[in-house]
Amino acid sequence: MPHSEIVNISRPLSEMALLQPETPAIIFPQEKRTLTFQELDSDSSLIAAGLARIGITRGTRTALLVPPSPELFSLTFALFKAGAVPVFIDPGIGARNMKGCLAEAEPVAFIGIPKAHLARRLLGWGKDTLRTLVTVGGGRIWGGIPLEELRRLGRGKSFAPAETKRNEIAAILFTSGSTGPPKGAIYSHGNFSAQVDALREVYGIQPGEIDLPTFPLFALFAPALGMTAVIPRMDFTRPGRVNPQRIISAAREHGATTMFGSPALLNRVGRYAAPLGLKLPGLKRVISAGAPVSAAVLERFASLLPDDAEIFTPYGATEALPVSSIGSREILAETGPMAGAGRGVCVGRPVSSIRVAIIPISDSPLTAWSDELSLPAWEVGEITVSGPQVTRAYLNRPEATRLAKIPDPIHGIWHRMGDVGYLDSNGRIWFCGRKAHRVTTATETLFTIPVEGVFNTHPKVFRTALVGVGKPGSQQPVLCVELERKTNRAGQEQIRRELLELGSRYPHTREIREILFHPAFPVDIRHNAKIFREKLAVWARGKL
Repeated sequence: MPHSEIVNISRPLSEMALLQPETPAIIFPQEKRTLTFQELDSDSSLIAAGLARIGITRGTRTALLVPPSPELFSLTFALFKAGAVPVFIDPGIGARNMKGCLAEAEPVAFIGIPKAHLARRLLGWGKDTLRTLVTVGGGRIWGGIPLEELRRLGRGKSFAPAETKRNEIAAILFTSGSTGPPKGAIYSHGNFSAQVDALREVYGIQPGEIDLPTFPLFALFAPALGMTAVIPRMDFTRPGRVNPQRIISAAREHGATTMFGSPALLNRVGRYAAPLGLKLPGLKRVISAGAPVSAAVLERFASLLPDDAEIFTPYGATEALPVSSIGSREILAETGPMAGAGRGVCVGRPVSSIRVAIIPISDSPLTAWSDELSLPAWEVGEITVSGPQVTRAYLNRPEATRLAKIPDPIHGIWHRMGDVGYLDSNGRIWFCGRKAHRVTTATETLFTIPVEGVFNTHPKVFRTALVGVGKPGSQQPVLCVELERKTNRAGQEQIRRELLELGSRYPHTREIREILFHPAFPVDIRHNAKIFREKLAVWARGKL
């Protein structure tokens, strides 16, 4: 398709408003509020017209700090319709990171709830660039135009969505910062459109289905896919502490056919529901992302589902999603046991729109793509991807862009995922961990996931993390262990002996002799699943 083609990610919503106007687009059970596709489309157009009246138009960079609510959906689609550029930052990254992200994003407008405006004023967020303020759920006391005033300004005005191009900037999405400072990935309307197409194709999603998304940004895909989004009552920054009963009741009451949840959420809901014999009879598919999902978690949650339903684990990142996908049947029957033998975690075959290549591991920029970089099957290297859902750059971070992107005159850009892995002879991707987390000793390089996969098979182990203590090239490998339940010192010593015996069976785990027990691993705020191995490495150094 030519790059000049008009593409606006708000268009699928307007199309659904014509096809199924009275179908609910979003349901908020806790607020007893529902917006149909027609209502969401009309409200977002009304707000977009109001935004235009106050100067938020095509290209206006706009920080959006509004929690999951009908207002978030209306405002997001209004900004897309206006051709403005919403800046999405995970509120869980903390005040200091938030200030840095806003300074980097240089937004001209700020739309937020009173609490966000209070933080903005007290902490000086965006003070050098902000010119236009909008308050959601509060009056002018917070220094912004109330959302209701925007709607009033938009009434009676004819509004036509901006005719944005495929390669035009649609949004800035900040990464979680789990392996470094958060970076703003620049999304084009074409990136979003390709994501919607890929999700529809890979998972066979049909208009009229019911989605239960437990991650706010994923919820925004539902209207574009023609699904009704049921927003559960939960703290979205802590999915690992969710109340399982609320998830189960929302899924049952509204007949959810699709659910998105992090591995931590599936683990918590499964541990509660499986012993009680509870079922989720309406679900056709469950999608889980953010970190590898263990076979035990998959098996437990699968017991809640109908026989023809499946749990899918897509692989990707903020900068490129989805890259590949695999279902629980293939994992439990074949690849899961291989993970336990130290082969890494299989994340499936690439989606049809993505090209994948494994290249030699390097921490330096690559100035030009060459097909000669590609390694043969079974050889571990860096995972790189190219395709229409792959973002081309980071905002205001030329050095990060240089490190992560490889220019290609034929395919445009290759993104270095920051992960290591390999392709098998069936074309499946095997994930072996983050490149930054590899441990280099005097004699070998160890990758986190193949090592941890071996030790995670111990029945009393909840999860493990391999870290390196010392300088790269002469690091001491240390295995940090989080147990299923508290165990006294004698019990820990017994488990330590059993883990050492387990490790002795495989060449890549044989030399790991140092094992430390940790009460609760530090994890990322977004999914509560990615382990902060950098923090564990500091902790381990202090323990040795």
